[in-house]
Amino acid sequence: MLRSLVLYTALALGANAAAAADLSALKTGEMNKLVVYEAPLPVPDLAFEDGMGGTTSLAAYRGQVVLVNFWATWCAPCRAEMPSLDRLQAQLGGNGFEVVTVATGRNPPPKIDRFFEEAGVARLPKFRDPKQQLARAMGVVGLPVTVLIDKNGQEVARLIGEAEWDSPDAKALIAALIAE
Repeated sequence: MLRSLVLYTALALGANAAAAADLSALKTGEMNKLVVYEAPLPVPDLAFEDGMGGTTSLAAYRGQVVLVNFWATWCAPCRAEMPSLDRLQAQLGGNGFEVVTVATGRNPPPKIDRFFEEAGVARLPKFRDPKQQLARAMGVVGLPVTVLIDKNGQEVARLIGEAEWDSPDAKALIAALIAE
């Protein structure tokens, strides 16, 4: 498992963003710290809790562009960016695009409910990765981490840290991915 994490992280850090011209040209403002990969990376097909007693996986979103946000209830930057993710889902969700929020680690459902209520979040899913299996497999080592997945179910970009996901820069980048 550690080997996979090291390999995944090395791929992410070594990616040549300049070669991915379509998205690199859109790395402005809030999206300037986005890492765009030269070649898409595979996404593990691991189950996570769907908030209704069942499980799902990222494979369920194949055919759509997906913004996966790894977060936790105790994470201050996560709290700061979550409303912008909610607004992004309200503005672009459902048209070949979804925001998928995954609380990783110890985040009991009542705390997630309270977090969403306090942050004014109404449109995002309350998915959980309590054993951090998905987060570890995807090389998530800090929070928040946001991963952009293309329609083929492959990771094309990643942003570590908080961002205003409903900014014009972010929406332009996501619109370009949806149009591909």
